[in-house]
Amino acid sequence: MTDSNVNAPSLAEQLIRNNLKALKPYESARRLFKMSDSSEVETAWLNANENPYLPDIKINPALYNRYPDFQPEPLINAYAKYAKVTNQQVLATRGADEGIELLIRTFCETNDSVLICPPTYGMYAISSETNQANIIKVNALDDFQLNVDEVVKQINEVSNKVKIVFVCSPNNPTGQIIKRDDLIAVIEAAQGKAIVVADEAYIEFCLEASVIELINQYDNLVVLRTLSKAFGLAGLRCGFTLSNTDIIDALKKVIAPYPVPAPVAQIATNSLSNDGLVWMLDKVSQLNSLRDDFIEFAKTLSFVESVYPSQTNFVLLKLKQNMTSQQVMDTFSKQHILLRDQSKQVMLGSTVRVSIGNTEQMAQVQQIFSEVEQTL
Repeated sequence: MTDSNVNAPSLAEQLIRNNLKALKPYESARRLFKMSDSSEVETAWLNANENPYLPDIKINPALYNRYPDFQPEPLINAYAKYAKVTNQQVLATRGADEGIELLIRTFCETNDSVLICPPTYGMYAISSETNQANIIKVNALDDFQLNVDEVVKQINEVSNKVKIVFVCSPNNPTGQIIKRDDLIAVIEAAQGKAIVVADEAYIEFCLEASVIELINQYDNLVVLRTLSKAFGLAGLRCGFTLSNTDIIDALKKVIAPYPVPAPVAQIATNSLSNDGLVWMLDKVSQLNSLRDDFIEFAKTLSFVESVYPSQTNFVLLKLKQNMTSQQVMDTFSKQHILLRDQSKQVMLGSTVRVSIGNTEQMAQVQQIFSEVEQTL
């Protein structure tokens, strides 16, 4: 190689799409901290909103040498029964993330727009950008509820070409349920214009807040679900997109030919059995109780300015000026407990998100916070 070629762009740098050159990938919990980093020390993973409890997993290796069904019937039947929808209204995907990606790839052409309401889940913007869709941001109100008037205004602006509106409820990383009437107002404003996606990844922690029954009333509503949170199956990557048959059939044109691996389908189906649902509901009850206890404890800390209400398995804390999010992160990481700094998000300066762990982990979290309090 000659000196003149030392600083020449690589082939990848030459060929990568222009819109991806400056793209910063989503910083998932595992990109920030790998499980292999803690192989020698037991670590409390309270940074990714995972269920700390492990379900009883049973698999049958038969037919692993064959490609799985496109949409495994036992799995689709089980989830349709659980969600109280028809089989034709269910599409199984590799986590809810694939559902996000599929919706944008299916319905957005270059320069169509996706509307999001920060602070919210980062993959809506990443998937939009990678698929060359414009991103319209309508920041939430001070209480993190939807700015309905502005959302509707942006949907109605013809030049925006809004095709999809993403609404996370309960919202990540803030934890609150989006008001049902506000969501319906957005759905109705978008009828005939755009699809509204209600991301219900955390809905098992507040099932009464689901809008799943509205898919039979509105032809532009999509609901995203996952087994990653309450069901304790984050490692499986199994999610569901729920909507009317026209939207589901359109997504089937784009999805990979074998999206759900056979072991995933088996384990997921087992988790949706009567016994599996009893296990899930019991763990949700435990986690909700631990969450509520932690919220009350966090309110007593002098360096915490706000403890945001949560209907999820995590709690967002806003810190006062005498404590930085990095100080909290460093204090906990030294004790092999990983939290999530959310301070980079709009409206979330000086915030830390605490995933709810098991009883022992939450006792340790409270102990460390108490020790921090004593040093002030």
